[in-house]
Amino acid sequence: MNPEKVVFGFFIVMALTLNFGFFIGDIGKPEYHHVYELAAAIFVNFVATILKFGDRSHVGALLLSASLVADLQLLAAAIVWGVAMNIEPIGMTSTVMASIVSLAGGAMLANVVSVLLLVIETTTLRR
Repeated sequence: MNPEKVVFGFFIVMALTLNFGFFIGDIGKPEYHHVYELAAAIFVNFVATILKFGDRSHVGALLLSASLVADLQLLAAAIVWGVAMNIEPIGMTSTVMASIVSLAGGAMLANVVSVLLLVIETTTLRR
């Protein structure tokens, strides 16, 4: 067993599960979506992205692009949250939370693509 591949797979799957944990729940209710869970999803997604920089294969390029999409979506969600709570005194309305959760849903879809690519790559490897 290669410990490097274990860490790589761990962060890819952890990014998906944290993103899913934030995404699940009523889209317009802020009490179902915690800011620290979004922060954890962003952090783990960044770590997963950094780990994907070393792969020079075609699948590696697809993994990196999917990870960058997830990073951008989650950063956009964090920016919307920050603007709503600090810059414009809107507060956390159901409309703002729906936008944040929708952006996190897009990131989750990109993370699903990453996990599927990882599974496909793993199943096609030969010993």
